[in-house]
Parts: sequence; structure tokens; C-alpha cells
Amino acid sequence: MELFQVIEDGEGIEGAILRALPARPGQERRVSERHPALLVVSPRAAERGMPLPRQCRTALVPGALTVPLRAASAVSYGASPRDSLTISSREGNTLWAALQRELVTVDGRVVERQEFPLNLAPGEGELPALAAAGALLLLGVPPEELGPAAGGWKT
Repeated sequence: MELFQVIEDGEGIEGAILRALPARPGQERRVSERHPALLVVSPRAAERGMPLPRQCRTALVPGALTVPLRAASAVSYGASPRDSLTISSREGNTLWAALQRELVTVDGRVVERQEFPLNLAPGEGELPALAAAGALLLLGVPPEELGPAAGGWKT
């Protein structure tokens, strides 16, 4: 598995990623603080201008905010239809995420445009859940393993 780093302000994104990865056989989870293959920037970290690594291969960033960063590719997430990963709808504790365009995982696989459900815990924020789901997609977790049918994954 590729190295990843999460820059957040107590939103629980890294914990959600780490909890979801052990269920995948043959993969180890590795967190990096230098030149990660995947950098995930949380909404609050971007808002507050928290320091970021100088460079990364792929960045997952909130689309509503400008994040100065050198990355070979970037994927945005948020509530805007311009974002690559966005919110389609919400039904109670189920958030429907929409992948608006294809994305390439850190190991080079293509994930096609689609919608998929995510369970939200009571009081859990939509954008941190979307960030965790986007990170898992970019790390190679198939979308069908993120939703309620896959055992109720939650951040």
C-alpha cells in the first residue's frame, strides 16, 4: 500500500481510513509525513491554513477552498457539482456520494463515475465522511465496500 498523510483538525478522517483498511487482506496501512503518495486535506485544516507537505503525488482537497500545494494530480470533494466527489443526496443517516468524473487510484486503477451510499454516525459531518470515502477510493478500496451493503462502514 502506498504512503498517505491526513492533515486535519480533529475531524476523525485518518481514524476512519485506518479502521477501514485492515479489513482488506494483503494490505498494510502506512501513514507518511514526508512526500506522501496521497495527501488528504480536511475542510477545517484547509480553512485554517494548516501547514502542508511541500509535495505529494495525489491530493484530495476540499473544492471550496484554495489549498497551495504541489501535486501531480488533485481530486476535489465537497458540496459543489464542480467537485470530483460530491454529495448527491441524503436520506436520514445515509449520504449518497457521487463521483462526478473518473479518478485514478494511487496504484493506477481507474474508478468510473458512479453514486454510492455512505452511512453517517449521528452528529457526523458530511464533508469529513466524504473525505474519508475519497481517500479510501484513491487507496484502492472499491466503492461497493464503502456503503451499507458492505457491512455499514462508518467514519
